[in-house]
Amino acid sequence: MPETGRLVLAATPLGDVGDASRRLVEALAAADVIAAEDTRRLRSLAAALDVTPAGRVVSFYEDVETSRLPKLLEALRSGETVLLVTDAGMPSVSDPGYRLVAACVEEDLPVTCLPGPSAVTTALALSGLASDRFCFDGFAPRKGGERAKWLSGLATEPRTTVFFESPHRLASTLRDAAGVLGADRRAAVCRELTKTYEEVKRGELGELADWADEGVRGEITVVLAGAPPRSTSVEDLVAEVAERAAAGERLKTVAAEVAEATGVSKKELYDAVLTARRSAK
Repeated sequence: MPETGRLVLAATPLGDVGDASRRLVEALAAADVIAAEDTRRLRSLAAALDVTPAGRVVSFYEDVETSRLPKLLEALRSGETVLLVTDAGMPSVSDPGYRLVAACVEEDLPVTCLPGPSAVTTALALSGLASDRFCFDGFAPRKGGERAKWLSGLATEPRTTVFFESPHRLASTLRDAAGVLGADRRAAVCRELTKTYEEVKRGELGELADWADEGVRGEITVVLAGAPPRSTSVEDLVAEVAERAAAGERLKTVAAEVAEATGVSKKELYDAVLTARRSAK
C-alpha cells in the first residue's frame, strides 16, 4: 500500500510577486497536484516566478469545492502531494480550503502549511491600531439589516477587528458603522496592499465614510478599533440591560452579553435588574 501523501497549503503574494517564498516556488515545481482558486492566475504567477508546475492543475474555487473533494482525497490517499493555492494570501482565510482541510483532518491525512502573505496581518500591522488582541470577521454582510446586526455585535467588542469589504459597498458599510458604533470610532482602510497603488487611510469612521463616498477601488481590508472600556459598575449597567429587554430581547441573554463585555458578575447584574423592576412597581 503506498505511503499517504500530504496536503500543502501555500500562501501566495497579495500583489508584489517578490513576496513569494522560495518554498512556494519549490512546491509549485514538485507537487503532484495543484488545486488553484483560479488556474489562469496560477499560471501567471508561475510564469512570473519562472517555475513550471510539474503536476496536474485543477480548479478549486468556491462553487466546486465540494465536488472536487473526493478526487483530491483520493490523490492524497494514494501518496500524492496536493498543493492548495488561492488567488492571494492564505488558503482557508475567506478563501477556498477549509472544507478540504477539515476532510483531511477527519481522515487523519497529513496537512502542512507554507506561511507567507496575509492581508489580515498586513493591514493590522499598518493600521496603527492596537494589535495585541484582534479578531478577524471575514467579509462584512452585504444586506443592510444583516450588516446593522453584525455591527451591533461589535459595539462592545474590545479587540481590534479586521474584515474585508467590496470597494462598491465600502462607503455604505463605513456610514453604517459610524451610525452604530459612533462617528468617532477609529479605523483604517487598507487598499491594494503591496501593489503599486497601495494606500492606507486612517481616521475616524465619520471621516472615512466621507472619504469613501468619493469612490474607492481595489482590494479592501478594514481595521476597526476595539470598543473603549465600559463602566464596570453594576448600577450603571442596569439601565442598559433593562432598555434592551424592554425592546424585546431576552433578559437573561442580554444580562449575559453585557456581563461578559464588562467583566461583571452575570448573576449580580441579572439580580440587580430584577430588583430595579420590583422597585419600579
